Amino acid sequence: MLPGVGVFGTGQTVRALVPLLQKEGFPVQAVWGRTQEEAESLASELDIPFSTSQTDDVLLHPEVHLVCILTPPPHTRQIAVKALGIGKNVISEHAATLMDAYMMVTAARYYPQLMSIMGNSLRFLPAFVQMKRMLGEGYCGTLQVCEARVYGGSLLSQAYGWAWEELMGGGGLHTVGSCIIDLLSHLTGRRALRVHGMLRTFVRQGGPGGGIRSVTADDYACFQLLMSGGVVCSVTLNFNLPGTDLHEVMLVGSSGRLIARGTELYGQRTTMQVEELLLSDGGGEVGPSIRGLNGMVTQLRLSFQAQEDRRSWVRHPVSTAASFEDGLYVQTVVDAIKRSNRTGDWEPVDVKIQDVDPNHNHRTLSN
Repeated sequence: MLPGVGVFGTGQTVRALVPLLQKEGFPVQAVWGRTQEEAESLASELDIPFSTSQTDDVLLHPEVHLVCILTPPPHTRQIAVKALGIGKNVISEHAATLMDAYMMVTAARYYPQLMSIMGNSLRFLPAFVQMKRMLGEGYCGTLQVCEARVYGGSLLSQAYGWAWEELMGGGGLHTVGSCIIDLLSHLTGRRALRVHGMLRTFVRQGGPGGGIRSVTADDYACFQLLMSGGVVCSVTLNFNLPGTDLHEVMLVGSSGRLIARGTELYGQRTTMQVEELLLSDGGGEVGPSIRGLNGMVTQLRLSFQAQEDRRSWVRHPVSTAASFEDGLYVQTVVDAIKRSNRTGDWEPVDVKIQDVDPNHNHRTLSN
């Protein structure tokens, strides 16, 4: 029996997610927006029966048993922790700070019977599902190097908002880099031991709606991860390229390589002269994140549908989803990259579940 869903947020991801949920049979019962007008407009557009700007109205809705949190990062932790505390299953985006991520892990551990997973849909993209399987089957031999490149236009909103501010979770490293860091760990089965990174903010003034405020969120990030087992990862994120849409992840080993370009997968063994197309995805113009979201919602349905209680679920269909503890690891790596940007040194990645400093998140120095 599929649970009723409450959605927090009114952005583009919500507009993609809700129709996918409805297509799979999930009754989307309520939506939250920053203002009542935003919430009502989205509810009317997507045929959602209840809309509100009050978080408790969604969390306490009697027909909502699964909560999807796609809000700006500063709101994520509060909603996720409260939702778990009143017995709701939770799918969440990344939190804004390490302390927020730690509090989400604490809540998830306290309520282990409830679903608490991160919303990184790239794990469910068919190209990456097949890439992980073929890597495990030895297509690349011994894994040596991972490279990822994501290029695109500006992430800034026209009006001033959280996307302008590093301390509010804005910037390419947090919004896109977090997903790539998580994906590389998922594909390789390894975690970063040390990191080195450089962040830049090339566009320091946003749209006319920003007034005199300057942008502190990064629009360019280049960082390296030294993973366990000696695997090296290099990631470049550049959001100063309007009209460009590049999303590429490459795994290189002793006997071959696998490359995911957009939603398609290519491979080339060292004995081959040209690369081969391993998976052609007919997703059209849909990008990797939205295509992966489709796969994620399908697995959610399988997790809930055989249960008599709307709140009950089984783990196997969503076993590849990122946990809140994975989210804490990712936030720890992001913070280490920010420290490296300030110091210029390689920084260790030390995931702590206790003794997190609430004042850890100092502003990155101007460049």
